[in-house]
Formats: sequence, structure tokens, C-alpha cells
Amino acid sequence: MNIGIFTDTYFPQVSGVATSIQTLKSDLERKGHSVYIFTTTDPNVPKNTIEPNIFRLASVPFISFTDRRIAIRGMFHAVDLAKELKLDIIHTQTEFSLGMMGKFVAKQLKIPFVHTYHTMYEDYLHYVLNGHLLKPYHVKQMTRLFLKNASGVVAPSKQVKETMDRYGIKAPVSIIPTGVDLSEYTKPVNASAVREKLGIAEDTPVILMLSRIALEKKIDHMLKSMPELLKYNPKIMLVIVGDGPDMDELVQMSKDLGISDNVIFTGEVEHEKISPYYHMANLFVSSSDTESQGLTYIEAIASGTKIVVRSAPYTDALLTDPSVGVTFSEDDQLVPKIKTYLEHPNSFDDRDARKKVLYGISSDGFGNSILDFYRRSEDYFVREKLSDSSIDPEEYSND
Repeated sequence: MNIGIFTDTYFPQVSGVATSIQTLKSDLERKGHSVYIFTTTDPNVPKNTIEPNIFRLASVPFISFTDRRIAIRGMFHAVDLAKELKLDIIHTQTEFSLGMMGKFVAKQLKIPFVHTYHTMYEDYLHYVLNGHLLKPYHVKQMTRLFLKNASGVVAPSKQVKETMDRYGIKAPVSIIPTGVDLSEYTKPVNASAVREKLGIAEDTPVILMLSRIALEKKIDHMLKSMPELLKYNPKIMLVIVGDGPDMDELVQMSKDLGISDNVIFTGEVEHEKISPYYHMANLFVSSSDTESQGLTYIEAIASGTKIVVRSAPYTDALLTDPSVGVTFSEDDQLVPKIKTYLEHPNSFDDRDARKKVLYGISSDGFGNSILDFYRRSEDYFVREKLSDSSIDPEEYSND
């Protein structure tokens, strides 16, 4: 099968979307399929760099997310490439520039386009004129418009599926949690080297946060909890891995709270170098309430690191055993739950519980589920075409 994935976000940009696409690409190729990535140019990728099966189209920074980019041209070039590659299906991973381009290419080639809905945009409206311009209703209408004529939609979680149902999306929606290449997190790593690099002693309790450094991730909630944690144990270190638009504000907050000696902002870390950070931590924490499916949660669990994360339909369904992790609903619950894990590090070690959680989200299972989804989407596409009285069935006699 020849698959074209259209995305505004891809490596070397670090994000859950980029990781999800890379995981899918690797597994599908391992299964004998051809995957071609259509994405944006990136200032960290020199123009003459050769990237097999990756096509970068001219782009500029997105106005509200300057660390993300949108394509500004290349639509007809993409059509020519898709024809040459004899693509069978288009899989869009963004609703913006490359997503619109993917829809256009699919229409020109008369092949199905499917979509993964990664982002709950209603949680991000504050980025556009402080929430005064766009409202949830607008998100609903724009989503409906983008997904018109889609042959299938991937919802990474039940929460996303419920949102698609609420929006009245007509295309079939399948819940397929994003897979993780578990081998990256279960193989031996030199966690001590990371602690040494960060200047952290082996016996120092470390809490890890790993995300885009942005307002919606609510990292400030963890920073505000640190003074109470330090009363319990003044040696605790909070390591925050990632970069983003609110870095300076959070660094200043740690100074204002008097906790800067116990907080390390590492900046962005390349994804292939992330695993040792999970392994060197005693606990992974996230205050975010905007995750449709937290890939970092799965990566932490695969690494054997217990997690404490914000309660949501997805996390509540994921974390049913304290050997894997727990959720919290209110900020005043965060510190007690962290203290419980730090005080009793060996009390929750049911490995079978962790294996059960990881079984359904391996990259192999993810790839198989997506392939099945593609086949069902192709069937839906053909049925829709043949049911359209304005289309000559002879035009699709080779489907």
C-alpha cells in the first residue's frame, strides 16, 4: 500500500503528533508498506538535506504558535508527487495547511482521505486574541467543514470520539490509541549519566515533567506545589524537559516562589534521547488537562516510572492500578499523591498490571489497527462514490 501522510508537524519538531507519525511510519514500513511524509520546511533542517520519502514544502511560522509552521505553497507540486508515487490513500494529521493540501491531493487523485484528530482545539482558543475571536461553536463548524468528504476519522481516545459525535461528524470514527515503540523505553539505558549531567545525586528524589512549555500544559500548577513538597523533603528536584513560548514566564515563577534551586529546565531534548530521562526519575507528573492521549504518559509507564496526572476520561480509564499510576482532580490532591509514591517506592510493583496497560498500545498493534482502518475507509469511499448519482460508476471500474 502506498500511503501519503500530510502533517504540519514532523521531526525535528518535538511533539506528540510528530512521535505518533514516526511510530506509525516505522511500523507500516516494517510491514512492507510505503509511507511518504508531506510536511513543512524547518529551519533546523538544511535545504540540501536528503530525507528519504519525506517531502518538505515551503512554510512560515504559524502566527499564534511560532514554534509550529504552515505551508505557503506547493499544492500542485504535491499533486504531481502523489501521482508519481501512485498513492492509494491520504492520511492527514492536521486541519491546517498540509491538511487542506492533503484533501486537495486526494480529490485530484480520486482516492480516499482519512484524518487523525489529535488536538482538542476548544482548549486552545485563548491563543487567538485571548479567546475573544473564536468560540467553541467556531471550532465545531470548522471541524465539520474540514472533515466533510473524509472516509474515516481516527480518534486517539474515547474523549475525542465523543467530541466528534457531538460535532455531528458523518464519517466513520474509530478509536485507535496512538502506539508507542516500547523497545525504546524497555531497553537498558544509562540513567545515571543523565543525573550526572544535570548535577543530581543518585539518592535525590526526582519528579519529571515532559511537555511543550506552554500555558495549557499547566506546569505552573506543579511549580506552585513545590514549596509544600520541599517542606516534606528539601532535596526533591523537579526536572522539566521541553521548550515552548512560556519558558521565560515559568523560569521567573520558579524564582519568585523561591524554588529555583530545586527546579531544572533542560530545554528541548531530541526524542531519541528521551528514554534515560524517564528512567532516572522517581515519578512522572503532568498537570495538563488538554491531552487527548498523553504519549508521554505511555512512554513513562513503558519505562517503569509511575505517573501522577490530571483526571480526565482517558487517564481515568488508563490508570486503574496504582502500580501504573494515579490521577488527581484538584491541585490540593497533587502533593499527597506524590508523597505517597516517594515514601513507599516499592509498595506498588505489580508488573502484570503495567504489562496489561501496555499490551494494547504497542506500535505493532497500532500499525495493525491503522491498516484495518485504511481498508474499512477504502470500502466506505467506494460505497460513497457509487451512491453518488452525479458520478459515473464506469469512472471507478478499477477500484
